Amino acid sequence: MAKNDPYAALRYREFNLFLLVRFAMVFAWSMQFVVIEWEVYSITKNPLSLGIIGLMEVIPAVSLALFAGHIVDQREKRSLLFKCIFGFSVVSVGLFLLTWPVVTQHITTSLTLYFIYALVFIGGIVRAFLGPTIFSLFALIVPKKIYPNAATWSSSVWQMGGVVGPAVGGFLIHLIGVHWSMCVIFGFSLMALGVLTQIKRKPIMNPKIGEPVLQSLKEGIQFVRNSKAVLGALSLDMIAVLFGGAVALLPIYAQDILKVGPQGFGILRAAPAVGALITMFTSAYFPLYKAAGMKLLAAVFGFGVCIIVFGLSTSFWLSVFALFMSGVTDGVSMIIRQTILQLKTPDSMRGRVASVNSMFVGSSNELGAFESGLTAKLMGTVTAVVFGGSMTLITVVATGILSPKFRKLDLRKDLEEHEKED
Repeated sequence: MAKNDPYAALRYREFNLFLLVRFAMVFAWSMQFVVIEWEVYSITKNPLSLGIIGLMEVIPAVSLALFAGHIVDQREKRSLLFKCIFGFSVVSVGLFLLTWPVVTQHITTSLTLYFIYALVFIGGIVRAFLGPTIFSLFALIVPKKIYPNAATWSSSVWQMGGVVGPAVGGFLIHLIGVHWSMCVIFGFSLMALGVLTQIKRKPIMNPKIGEPVLQSLKEGIQFVRNSKAVLGALSLDMIAVLFGGAVALLPIYAQDILKVGPQGFGILRAAPAVGALITMFTSAYFPLYKAAGMKLLAAVFGFGVCIIVFGLSTSFWLSVFALFMSGVTDGVSMIIRQTILQLKTPDSMRGRVASVNSMFVGSSNELGAFESGLTAKLMGTVTAVVFGGSMTLITVVATGILSPKFRKLDLRKDLEEHEKED
């Protein structure tokens, strides 16, 4: 059976092309975020400025998320993804210019900073459409019976980009500087555009083309609200990411606490993604859809413990290990969440459900960055990280006690039903 074949999804050519596109974009986006974090903190030496980067991206991402989901469900997915990647490329070119001494010598440091924030804001607009488009295109490339396996490989590639992007970003800052690092980012966005042209256009699965926007958005919200499995998974992960956003403070740890420079910063930034990547490759052989609810609760609890250990550590390698283990637990959480969403969401509503997901989870990364920057300013960096990890533990315990149905969640029945459909 497909669910017992760890390479089932990789036997589809277009899925492999899809993975290349996703890797290129995650690599470029995560590297760009790291490079800009480094540049902004180097300019300001203010932890709150790191939080503002996250805030500038999360405002448009959240504000436009539901509308973006409606558009995605109404449009052809491959063409829409092409436009999203093109928009990201424009932002990268702008940041390339803003880190070029030939340009920056003619404008003040404050003005440069404002322009960077403005481009990050535009990137947030692109982000609002990118996530739902990728989620929807994924479902049109592989059959439903191998969604869990495809979700594992897709998440693995996402994490691989998260490993390579930050690590390369940290090392390239040291080797060639921020400006030329932005040029590398632009090159990967162009590669993604080229590979995407090899994927065929897909049919629009929504039978309600032309449906009024408000009615469409209402249906999407009602579906998520009425699906306890989807709502529980999104809520749990949102709170964990919101309060466990210690990664946003890594420039402070690298420069001021651990004093390891840009090379150490790259290692610290990549450590969580390395852990998650190992987890995801392993899960291709040991699927996580059995007892999914308890596994998700345990994974998020472990994530919170790792964040607390990292916050208290003054040893570089202990910090690396804590971040690595946070990635291992986060990898489990991500696979289970993506499997729940793919199995529980109708084809006609994937864009809207993915948009709600981006509001709950995707944007909470940036909102978590703002929360971390703000609490670091108010409490101090170490206290802020420990506080965030503690709030994650409290959230998991509360969810486990208040939602016994979620604790008992198992996805085997859903998978069997989809196998019958295929």
